[in-house]
Amino acid sequence: MAFISFSVLSRGLGTVIAFAVFSTTLLMPSQAEAANPRYASIVLDVESGEVLSASNADAPRYPASLTKMMTLYLLFEAIEDNTLTLDDTFMVSSHAAAQPPSKLWVRPGDKISIKEIIPALVVRSANDVAVVVAEGLAGSERAFAGQMTDKAHALGMTGTIFRNASGLPDDLQVTTAKDMAKLSLSLMQDFPQYYDYFSQTRFVYNGKTHTGHNNLLDSYAGADGLKTGYIRASGFNVATSAVRDERRILTVVMGGFTAKSRDIHTADLLDRGFVRAGLLNRHDWIASADVFDSANAITRPETRTSTARKLAVANTVNAPARTSVANGAGTETEKQAVDDPIQRMIAKADGNSLRPMDAWAVQVGAFRDPNGAKTLANKAVSQLDASLNNSRVAVTPSAQEQGVFRAQLVDMEEGQARRSCAQLIQQGMECMVVRADVDG
Repeated sequence: MAFISFSVLSRGLGTVIAFAVFSTTLLMPSQAEAANPRYASIVLDVESGEVLSASNADAPRYPASLTKMMTLYLLFEAIEDNTLTLDDTFMVSSHAAAQPPSKLWVRPGDKISIKEIIPALVVRSANDVAVVVAEGLAGSERAFAGQMTDKAHALGMTGTIFRNASGLPDDLQVTTAKDMAKLSLSLMQDFPQYYDYFSQTRFVYNGKTHTGHNNLLDSYAGADGLKTGYIRASGFNVATSAVRDERRILTVVMGGFTAKSRDIHTADLLDRGFVRAGLLNRHDWIASADVFDSANAITRPETRTSTARKLAVANTVNAPARTSVANGAGTETEKQAVDDPIQRMIAKADGNSLRPMDAWAVQVGAFRDPNGAKTLANKAVSQLDASLNNSRVAVTPSAQEQGVFRAQLVDMEEGQARRSCAQLIQQGMECMVVRADVDG
């Protein structure tokens, strides 16, 4: 796996992680996402702390086996507190052994060591072993679920309630994509010495080799953790961290129709995330939509973790055009859904007939540095077909935020603006159509 250098995530003096919310006027959700009520996602750049995209990130969702990341968090905490060692063992109860698959098929009375438990949870996602941990640490799964919820709230996961240690169905066990991102980040920040476990794809227990469910670890270059999950109510979930050119991106995707479609969509989010993160220039790039909204800032209480990073979270910023949809009642058929980019544009404002024909623009970014804004706008023009690239580049100061400059292509008719933005989306750039005479 790629070496994971968390210099900004080292343990030490406690600090605060601030989750700041960006304005959400970038793009409308895709048709495929609108048809999937279980869908949620978030993508962030770990080093810079910028959220690169998010959709339904605060909406309640079922965590499924992403729950086991919290089970592991409390297990790692016990090890670091010297309550346990990797060689210690837990006894398997009849309740633990009776859990439905996925499981390790441990039997009542068996003993399993902590160093065997960790890969069983990460790779096999063993429900029976999750209960073994719960009973070993708290005496009962119910008591352990209470500890899980308390820890979640201490980490700032305010939309999360745990009812069991495994993620098996429970209508009251809920979370959000943003909370799962916080948990993933907390695992990396607080226990980097155990992060290698999340890159494992197989392990041996009692002479038998067990393989995992996280195919992204093999199929996506640079992916090195974390966890998958599925129950019928949740759809297919995954939290993924990947490294490219020494830059680390973290994603959470929830509600996939199948494991394959979820992985395709996650790969697309990661690809776009790395492209967008590449635009970050000494933190000059702000967002393709509006700018920082401090009124919606959320802070994480001080914990055992030390970090100086601030993470920005956008609740409903666009997700990419490529996604997956279910086709047919009662079946799960994979396909690449080609969204109609025109449908992703912002709806027409009232009173269009009173506007001049060329009062439209395409906004492609916002910068602290006007030169960065101009560079991106010029790049956008170069991506357009000859019939569309005669628009004028404009760098305009934001009326809402002093010192922020917006990169726009102006002097367009409405149809030209919408076609141009649709073409930029297909080229992998983000944009939105705005009224040129309104500070969008």
